[in-house]
Amino acid sequence: MSDTLFIQNGMIYIDGRIARKNILVENGSIKKIFVGKAVADEKINASDMLVLPGSIDPHVHFREPGLTHKEDFRTGSFAAAAGGVTSVLDMPNTKPPTLTRKLLAEKISLAASKSIVDFGFHFGSSADNLQEVEKARDIASTKIFMDASTGNMLIQDEDIVSKIIGASRICTIHAEGRNARKAIEISEKLKKKFYLCHVSTQNELEYVKENGGKNVFAEVTPHHLFLIETDQSKLIRMKPSLKNESDRRALWDSLNAGLIDTIGSDHAPHTIEEKDSGDVYGVPGVETRLPLMLDAVNKRRLTLRRLVETMCENPAKIFRLKNKGFIKKGYDADFVIVDMKAQKKIRNDEMRTKCGWSPFDGFEVRGWPVKTIVRGKIVFDDGDVMKNKGRGIVYG
Repeated sequence: MSDTLFIQNGMIYIDGRIARKNILVENGSIKKIFVGKAVADEKINASDMLVLPGSIDPHVHFREPGLTHKEDFRTGSFAAAAGGVTSVLDMPNTKPPTLTRKLLAEKISLAASKSIVDFGFHFGSSADNLQEVEKARDIASTKIFMDASTGNMLIQDEDIVSKIIGASRICTIHAEGRNARKAIEISEKLKKKFYLCHVSTQNELEYVKENGGKNVFAEVTPHHLFLIETDQSKLIRMKPSLKNESDRRALWDSLNAGLIDTIGSDHAPHTIEEKDSGDVYGVPGVETRLPLMLDAVNKRRLTLRRLVETMCENPAKIFRLKNKGFIKKGYDADFVIVDMKAQKKIRNDEMRTKCGWSPFDGFEVRGWPVKTIVRGKIVFDDGDVMKNKGRGIVYG
C-alpha cells in the first residue's frame, strides 16, 4: 500500500518563483505538483505558508564518535529538523577523525541508527592517508585543514595538499587569508574545483573574485554575517575569528551579488564549561541558520531566490546530492514549511542541540520554520520533534 502525503493551499517555491499549488507525495518522492484535489493518507493545510525545498546544511560537526558530550547524531538531527534542515553533511574532525574507510563505515552506521534527517559525510585527510582518500566512495568531499581548527588534522605541506586535491573529486578546504589564495592557486594548476569553507574577510573574497568562479565555491556562515569582532567573547569564539564591520558588509554584498555559493552553519557545539575555559573554538548554528536568513529576507537584506539558491539548490549541485535541493517531480519530498509572519526570539532554553545554547540568544527574528518534512515524513511540527529514520544521501 502506498504511503501518501498531500500538501495543499501553500505558496510553493518552484523554479525561482512562488506558485499557489498543491504537492502530492508518494513513497517519499514528489509525484505531482498541481492545482486540484487528491486522496492521501495524510494532509497538510499550508494556507498562508511558504513551502521551500528542505534546507541542506553542507557544514556541520555532530561530534560523533568520541565527543558526544557536546552533540551526537540524535540531538544534532533534532536541532537540524527544528531549523528546517532536511539533510546535513558532517565533517571528519571527530575522535578519532574519519581518516579511513573503516571509520567512515562506522560513522555511517551510527548516523543511520540515530539521525532523523538525511546525512552524508566529508572524508578526512592527513599527511599519510592518501591511499584511503583515493579509495573513499560515497562521500561529499575530502576535507583539508590548511589552518588549525578543532582536532589535529592540520596539513601545512603544499605538496601533500596538491596530492590530496588531485586524488579527490572535490575538496572542502579550511584555508584562511593567504592560505585561501594558495588553495586557489593549487586548484587552478590541477584544474580541480574545491569548496572554500567559511569565508570571513574581504581579501578572501577578492581571491575568489580573481578566480572568476572557475575552480572555487565559496561558503559563508551566519555568525560571520551577523556578528563582528566586538561581539567576540570566550563563548562566541570561533575559527575563523569574527572580523570587522567592513568585512561583514563585504560578505553581505558578495552574497547578494552571487559570488558566495552557499550558507553553511559550521555547527560546532561545545559545552558552556568548555567555552568558559577559553580552549575551544566554534558555536552551534544548525538550528538558527534558516530563521536568521528568513529574517534577512523579511528585512530585504537578501532575496528569497538567493536564500533558496545558497541553502538548498547549490549545496545539492556542488556535492551532487541525488534528488535533493529542489521541488521537482521525482525528487525526494524534502520540504520546510515557513511562516514568514511569525515573530520569535531565539532562546537558549529552546535549543535542541545538546550543548544547549546559541550565540544568537536574544535575537528577535521574523520568519520561522513550522514544519520540516524528510522524504514525505514530518520530522518537526510546530515545536515538536518527531520520530523518523534518516537515510544516507545518495550521490549522483
